[in-house]
Amino acid sequence: MARVEINRSGEIEVFVRVVELQGFSAAARDLKMTPSAVSKLVGRLEARLGTRLLRRSTRRLQITPEGSSFYQSGVRILADIQAAEQEAAAGSAPRGRLRVNSNVPFGQNRLIPLLPEFTARYPDVVVDLVLTDRVIDLIEERADVAIVPERS
Repeated sequence: MARVEINRSGEIEVFVRVVELQGFSAAARDLKMTPSAVSKLVGRLEARLGTRLLRRSTRRLQITPEGSSFYQSGVRILADIQAAEQEAAAGSAPRGRLRVNSNVPFGQNRLIPLLPEFTARYPDVVVDLVLTDRVIDLIEERADVAIVPERS
């Protein structure tokens, strides 16, 4: 059975930052890592791929043709990961229409004052507040929530 690589995206992210910032030290500062950790991750990536991505010297860093191709792919992969994470996170936030029915006094005194805070917290939820003192058919009115305060 093949060993699962736990952090391939981390290796790709480090490599992309090294290329973009044109050095291990600059990438290390940006990623809040040590230069040796950055170098080891890039070395591990190169070993796994079986090719040199960067030519290193004491004064300069040069990307190889394979490295250039991998860099372009890496940028796309990281963008896809970010888009997938944003899409998944957006799916967990409430959205849609919420139809709330209540009587007039309760709605005016209790519900309406809460609407600004609710809409600020859940901007993708549209509240359709229906205030009426008549008895309604909840199914016919297509209410999601009906608040009927107890008479005192």
